[in-house]
Amino acid sequence: MTIAIAGASGFVGRALTVRLLESNHDVLALHRSEKTAVASERTVVVDLGDDIATARALTNVDAAFYLVHSMADGDAFRDLDLRLATAFGRAASRAGVGRIIYVGALGDAPSSAHLSSRHEVGAALRSSDVDVVELRAAVVFGAGSISFEMLRYLTERLPAMVCPRWVRTRIQPIALVDLLDYLEQSLFVAPGVYEIGGAEVTTYREMISEYARARGLHARFIVDIPWLTPHLSSYWVDLVTPVDRSVSHALIESLVTEVVVVNGARTQQAFSVMPMGVEGALRTALDQQEKDVADSLFTRRQGQRDGVYTVVASLAFPVGLEDAIQRDLKTIGGTLSWYGAAPGWALRLVLGRLVGEKLRPQSPEALVSGALVDWWRVAHIDESQLVLRSEGWFPGDAWLGYRIREGSLQQVAAFRPRGVPGFIYWKLLGPFHRIVFDRMVRHRVRRASEASASH
Repeated sequence: MTIAIAGASGFVGRALTVRLLESNHDVLALHRSEKTAVASERTVVVDLGDDIATARALTNVDAAFYLVHSMADGDAFRDLDLRLATAFGRAASRAGVGRIIYVGALGDAPSSAHLSSRHEVGAALRSSDVDVVELRAAVVFGAGSISFEMLRYLTERLPAMVCPRWVRTRIQPIALVDLLDYLEQSLFVAPGVYEIGGAEVTTYREMISEYARARGLHARFIVDIPWLTPHLSSYWVDLVTPVDRSVSHALIESLVTEVVVVNGARTQQAFSVMPMGVEGALRTALDQQEKDVADSLFTRRQGQRDGVYTVVASLAFPVGLEDAIQRDLKTIGGTLSWYGAAPGWALRLVLGRLVGEKLRPQSPEALVSGALVDWWRVAHIDESQLVLRSEGWFPGDAWLGYRIREGSLQQVAAFRPRGVPGFIYWKLLGPFHRIVFDRMVRHRVRRASEASASH
């Protein structure tokens, strides 16, 4: 099928694009600006409020996923969302799109602007003469979801916390992988509204405890303060989490509304999805992020995103040195001198002993994917790349990668803190990271140069 995704740059949109491409669909990604667009012949930058331009973009499209929200645009997001959805419905009708699939929100008669807006958008899309499948869901567990990131930062950074009454609000979260199954099957089910959720109903308080267990953290101490309103608690969240304030404030205002599946029978009859529970969803989200960081290490940008800090260093090397660098990368293991800044690494190993780490230099029998080398597990290796993932690190999860490309050596380090110790570890060493990693990449080129000269 030819499928358009409005909101392709968002958290769900990115994952859905990959899923549909893997299923051999022809995917057209609709972006609102050049900033969010990717270099692809199947990418179109279009103002969704312009129904004529959008209709042109939707020509010959069989189905369209509508994954747009405007909470990041400020207090007027509700009016903007309604206007964009109405225009998109007209455009899809004019272009002859077979169906629209939309992810809305659970919640019966919600009082918050966010949840009310989600319901209004669904009604606006259904007012067109295009068939609409509306999936109503609660929190989606996956790295990059605003709700998941709020849960991550609160639990990771606060071993004890004072929480408002909404921590006892019932909620039925869903794993991203299960949501993607529902979305793909929505291409073929009868039009209508379907309520979807994970296998368990829980509360925000219980989700904090479940996340702590999934991440290997000590149990979090939570004190409920009934008179702490969602509006006041949004400022408390601002202090602890780096998520977009416009979005987080809108979400927090909706936390007093129960978001659980009430009419699940119709969904079970139409779909073959067997959703997982809270623990499984959290562990799957964390495990998937590990895989994604390793797979996308060399495209990551400097800074922090979705709980992972990244440092990038690169150095051009003289013509003819590429083979020597490739050989040098394969000599890792058994000695600190390979890394450069050996005293610093030695100190790191000694300090690690104080918190129970048992890291030591060690060489593998063969440097292949999955091999254990020093305190790393080889995630990927080929002629031009080496990607390592930490093994047994107390403060968190780390990745170190080298890539030879177009006459330069790129070195990327990424770190996902575990709890308060991991956060403190990164912040204390932050001023030194750039210096150390620059020295490390220069050390790689220097070693290769010396080895090449000796031949």
